[in-house]
Amino acid sequence: MASLFSGRVLIRNNSDQDELDTEAEVSRRLENRLVLLFFGAGACPQCQAFVPILKDFFVRLTDEFYVLRAAQLALVYVSQDPTEEQQDLFLKDMPKKWLFLPFEDDLRRDLGRQFSVERLPAVVVLKPDGDVLTRDGADEIQRLGTACFSNWQEAAEVLDRNFLLPEDLEDQEPRSLTECLRRRKYRVEKAARGGRDPGGGGGGGEEGGAGGLF
Repeated sequence: MASLFSGRVLIRNNSDQDELDTEAEVSRRLENRLVLLFFGAGACPQCQAFVPILKDFFVRLTDEFYVLRAAQLALVYVSQDPTEEQQDLFLKDMPKKWLFLPFEDDLRRDLGRQFSVERLPAVVVLKPDGDVLTRDGADEIQRLGTACFSNWQEAAEVLDRNFLLPEDLEDQEPRSLTECLRRRKYRVEKAARGGRDPGGGGGGGEEGGAGGLF
């Protein structure tokens, strides 16, 4: 998976914009993960409408309160913005865990050609082994972004079927990514019936609330 960005720099979308500028750093962030390549632009109205769906999806599936393997999802924003200022403005309100390519890196355009992206927004989902989870072609990529992944619970099931278990989980019985969701639903329903919630409260993700694109 990391080979897609071999010799490149990826930047964390945090306040310091930390650079992953070594093969080892890039590998640690991308290997054994489901990687989403998000092609978009801040000035694109369709992207602005789609961002809240993606952001909610990403925040929930990288929050251990909701899913079992929260660390095994990564997103790389492949900017199609015409200027670096527009790219920076768009990323300002996006999750800090997102990664992005430097604006001057031509790989932004090369990836669009490689994955046949013809219109925005588009999302290419890569499995942990590097295979493309989506079908080739912009129409299928667009369908996946606006339909399949509009429901993050459906997406969790897709992730569950495609993860490579990390070594520290090999001896444990596999559990669904949606197990925490079912437990949460049980606690809410029990509380509504007047029962005591033995599990206590939940915890939010580090990004806080949701609101962004897929």
